Amino acid sequence: MPTTQVELQPLYSVYFAPRGYVRMGQLGMTISQRHLSTFDRLIGIIGDAGSGKSLLIRGMFPGLELTNDDNGVNVRPLPLLDIDDRGFYQPHTYHLDIRFEEAFTQLHVLADAIREAVAKGRRVVVEHFERVYPLLNLNAEILVGIGDEVIVSRPTIFGPEPQDVADIVFKSIKYRRMAHTAEDLTERFLRQYDIHDYTHGDIRHGFILRFRDKFTFDVDELEKYVLDMVAQDLPVSYADNEHINIGPHKHHCTGPRMHVTSTGKIENFHVLRDIQYDEMTGSYLLVGMVGEQKPNSVRDLNRITSL
Repeated sequence: MPTTQVELQPLYSVYFAPRGYVRMGQLGMTISQRHLSTFDRLIGIIGDAGSGKSLLIRGMFPGLELTNDDNGVNVRPLPLLDIDDRGFYQPHTYHLDIRFEEAFTQLHVLADAIREAVAKGRRVVVEHFERVYPLLNLNAEILVGIGDEVIVSRPTIFGPEPQDVADIVFKSIKYRRMAHTAEDLTERFLRQYDIHDYTHGDIRHGFILRFRDKFTFDVDELEKYVLDMVAQDLPVSYADNEHINIGPHKHHCTGPRMHVTSTGKIENFHVLRDIQYDEMTGSYLLVGMVGEQKPNSVRDLNRITSL
């Protein structure tokens, strides 16, 4: 009798999109271990500028030279355009950023180079994959979209199409930017009380701060402080790899590119009054939320839609 093979890899997975270099790199490593096959040749990455695509790729493919890296953008020609099968030291995995490379090379040339590399058994990791797909007409074996959440999909003949993923992540990224900025404003409040002993967590449309000891500060006062900073509409800008500027103040941040441009763009910030104790970790949870949907309890968090 004929035998059949069963697909064991997940077809569609969703992760909370973390903030900060270390956590994004760790998620990339997790995605590589859980979803990537040794034989995958075409990897499509989709997300807005500053969403963490490069960090995720570094976690998925340690040691891969990124062609849009600050130390590599002047390396010409693009390695993908110069594959020579006669050479002994040709890379197995290539990277390119379609949005960046469009400034140097026509899109159809990039599409042809990707197809040729894949046909030769090379692996190609493509940022802004949705931009080249209409000319490539070849879907990625793994699609990774980064917005408010990280979507990992192994497309079949039925989809999803790259634009389907792009439509989701480009609409939802604003919540991640708002939540991250609100989280930093919350940190500024806590530093007034010399509170530094907590860890960070992620939820949809918000953030979690975990405290080892039960906090004694006034949650109403915290919310009022953040809303006052929002009302001031202070500019928020990148300072360096570990800091942002909030108005005239410099603030430590491990994800300085993932913010709204001013505090006034944070919509409907509020703190859940339903303070939870997590017996498994022995920690108290403070939950901050942004966006149109306003749950009153942690029990309502899973009812929040991603858009």
